[in-house]
Amino acid sequence: MKSTELKNIIQGIPKTELHLHLEGSFEPELMFEIAKRNNITLDYDTVESLKKAYKFNNLQEFLDIYYLGAKVLIHEQDFFDLTWAYLTKVHSQNVVHVEVFFDPQTHTERGVSFDVVINGIKKALEKGKEELNISYKLIMSYLRHLSEEEAFKTLEEALPFKDWIDGVGLDSSEVGNPPSKFINVFEASAKHGFKLVAHAGEEGPVEYIWEALDHLKIDRIDHGNRCLDDDTLVQKLIEDNIALTLCPLSNLELKVIQKMEDHNIVEILDRGIMATINSDDPAYFGGYMNENYYETAKVFNLSKDQLLQLAINGFEASWLSPVDKDKHILNVKNYFSALN
Repeated sequence: MKSTELKNIIQGIPKTELHLHLEGSFEPELMFEIAKRNNITLDYDTVESLKKAYKFNNLQEFLDIYYLGAKVLIHEQDFFDLTWAYLTKVHSQNVVHVEVFFDPQTHTERGVSFDVVINGIKKALEKGKEELNISYKLIMSYLRHLSEEEAFKTLEEALPFKDWIDGVGLDSSEVGNPPSKFINVFEASAKHGFKLVAHAGEEGPVEYIWEALDHLKIDRIDHGNRCLDDDTLVQKLIEDNIALTLCPLSNLELKVIQKMEDHNIVEILDRGIMATINSDDPAYFGGYMNENYYETAKVFNLSKDQLLQLAINGFEASWLSPVDKDKHILNVKNYFSALN
């Protein structure tokens, strides 16, 4: 399939994104604009010099610059602008449903109040629903390099906004911060009615995936690349219909894989695990949804049937109602039928 044809096909697929950090969609141009508005001096002189710093050898190097960028977000308008920029971008790529992460602790520990963060995000998500027809779910992530006690404080701050938050997640530095560190706060979060997800098996070992499932009782695994290290785990994922939110370009940029050909997404798909494609932190990792689909499809010469399956999996793995899932999946199937 020619490159242009493949790009056109991917552009037309109705898509959902299940693994996106709003702070990771912070494009340098907007970062400079908000920094100027808030009279904050960045460590970089220009957009170009900041972009050059986006070369990472591991997850921690990325996180260092991620937190540096987040410090310019202070006011409700800043969080609105960040979220709205993401929504308008993915709308142009035919993304129709998003389930996005935000990291309140990245901001509250700088003195920005929880309500400022969530009000800005929520207003943009509602505007996106009304004007762009993008449905959404909101996921609050606990930062795993901080203590469980800190996570509990964040849970308490979130409770007045409980009706706005659909689930909780676990992100930040994986190695040395196993899921089992957060058993109690995940149990408490579940009691408050939140759905549960966690980053596991990206840089961390396959045991972290087991911990996330057995101890945190999660509904969905973020990343989960290392699942193929354990055949028993593979069987469990298939039997329990547990989805993986894979992020190919992110894995490449963070040197989880050395080249795209090393990614195990096709094997995961072939084994019958519910694999989905997502962008993770697209401003830093060189691509939103269409770029992730395209680079994966190009390298592995994915068939239309495989692209169809990935798109369907995105909706199957989502937290949409069964009726809404069926509606979107029918749209995806109709789209591919028309191609043929």
